[in-house]
Amino acid sequence: RSSYSCCYFVLPCCFFDFHGKYSRRQSKKTQYREYLDFVAQVGFACGFRVEEDCLRIPSTKRVSFIGKSRTYPPAEHALIDKQITQFINSRRTCAVATCDRRVGFKHEDHCDSLCEEVGSEPPEDETETAGTIWMPGFQPREKVEQIRNCASLPRDFVDEVVLNVANLLLSAAPQKSCSDMQGGNMNTWNQGESLSLREVAEHLNKETLKKLKSEYGGLQTLLKNNHQVFEVLNGRVHIRDWRKEKPPSKTKPEVKRRLSAEAFKTRLCWFFFHHPDGCSLPSEACPYAHGTEELR
Repeated sequence: RSSYSCCYFVLPCCFFDFHGKYSRRQSKKTQYREYLDFVAQVGFACGFRVEEDCLRIPSTKRVSFIGKSRTYPPAEHALIDKQITQFINSRRTCAVATCDRRVGFKHEDHCDSLCEEVGSEPPEDETETAGTIWMPGFQPREKVEQIRNCASLPRDFVDEVVLNVANLLLSAAPQKSCSDMQGGNMNTWNQGESLSLREVAEHLNKETLKKLKSEYGGLQTLLKNNHQVFEVLNGRVHIRDWRKEKPPSKTKPEVKRRLSAEAFKTRLCWFFFHHPDGCSLPSEACPYAHGTEELR
C-alpha cells in the first residue's frame, strides 16, 4: 500500500493472519498449502499479479510469492486502496467471529473472490485510504521484545517466592510420608502436601502477585521454571521427590558416564540447604551439588 510502484517478495513460514494465528477452513488441503493460498490471496486483494516460485533452499517451506506488477492502472490506486481496507476489515471480522469464509482459490478468479471477501461496507472511520492509518488499533511489536517468562525477575525475589511456597507445602497437612528402604532402614522424608495454584496464590502477598501478573503464565511459570523444587501437574503444585525420577540411561560407556557426572553438578541442591529433612538422595546420587565444594 506504500506506493503504486512497490514490488514485493514473500517467503511464507509461520501461519499468521493480520490479527493472530491463521485459522484453517479447508480440511482437503494441507495446512501449508492452504496458508500459501491465503498469502497469494492477500497479494491479489492488493491488486498484484502474483507469481509463485519454489526456492532452492534447504527448507521444507520454500514456496515464495513475487508481486512485480499491478492488475489496475495508477488512476485507480485510491479506489483499490479502499478495497484493501475493506479486505483487511473482513479478515479481522473473520478472526473474531470465526466465520466460514473461503480462503484458497485459483489465481484467475481472484477478482470474484475479492468481491466475496469484501462484503458490506465498513464504517466510515475504517475506510481510510493511503496516507492515513491503515489498520485502526494495530500495535506493532517493539524493536526490543521484553522477556516476560519470569526469567528476568530479580533472583532474590524468585528465591523468596520459592522458599515461601515450599514452606507452605511442607507446613500443610502432609500426605503419606515417602519411605526409603535403602540398607533396610526406614527413613522418612517429608514431601509435604499438594495444593492448587489458586490455594498457593491466596497465601502470597499482593505485591508478589502484582509482580507475577505482569509475566506470561504468572505463578505457574515461575514454579515450573524452578523444576528442581516443584512439580506442577493438572493445576496442582507438589514438592518434587527426586527418588521417583527416572535414573539416567546406563547404555553409555563407562568413560562417558564418568565424564558427564563430573560436569553435571553446576547448581546447588535446594533441598540440601532449605528442606528440614535435607535432600532425599545421598550426595553421589543427587544431580545437584551438596555444598560449593561439589560444584564443577
